[in-house]
Amino acid sequence: MKLKLDENGNVVLADGKPVYIHDDGKEIPFDAGAAMQKIAQLNGEAKSHREAREAAEALAKKFEGIEDPAAALKALQTIKNLDDKKLIDAGEAEKVKAELAAAYEGRLKGKEDELTKLQGQLYNELIGGSFARSKTVAEKLAIPADIAQSFFGQRFKVEDGKVVAYDSNGSKLYSRVKPGELAGFDEALETLIDSYPHKDSILKSTGSSGSGSGGNAGGAAPAAPRAWPTARPMPSASRTSKHTQNKEPTWHLTCRFSTSRPT
Repeated sequence: MKLKLDENGNVVLADGKPVYIHDDGKEIPFDAGAAMQKIAQLNGEAKSHREAREAAEALAKKFEGIEDPAAALKALQTIKNLDDKKLIDAGEAEKVKAELAAAYEGRLKGKEDELTKLQGQLYNELIGGSFARSKTVAEKLAIPADIAQSFFGQRFKVEDGKVVAYDSNGSKLYSRVKPGELAGFDEALETLIDSYPHKDSILKSTGSSGSGSGGNAGGAAPAAPRAWPTARPMPSASRTSKHTQNKEPTWHLTCRFSTSRPT
């Protein structure tokens, strides 16, 4: 990535922002202010993650010496079942717990199914709707939105209610127009199209038909049919002589128009 310079060696600006030429040849203005804000935001997030990790490590130290967590939990459960220093019938207690767990799991399964359905509807609305409304699909692709979604839809996910794009390596696509921000739908889709090996087969053609095309460009009149020579016999003479008797009829060529070659 390098700065774009004019013929005098000065930096080219766009809306007051220096223009950089990326490795793929695209020219994008660099928003330094937005980049600095994003860096500060990321530094703040890194600090929060570090503090959370330190808190987790401090909490883990309180449980040092417990080598079998399952046994420790079982011991705690036994203590909970004590009543006036007497054990409640363990079998009855476990039976009640099993019934409660079964009822809870049934309700939980229903909620999970409902959540899965809602997530599918959200995916179809956000991602399917993004393809349907995409300016890139409408202006640059020669395929309809649903086919474009079948090509590139698996590269988009819904996270926190937003559409997020991923490259072939599973990394999130970030914007080159807004450094530090995730790429918007159309910018991400253009990046995915550019990296698609057979993109020429799905992009709209920008050139006009040449001389070798099958149609009549510009409304030109079709070429006149070619004249192919055919042969026919001369009419028989009314009188014959010794020179013409028993001879084959004389043939001569005449031209007639035909739109196809003779076989």
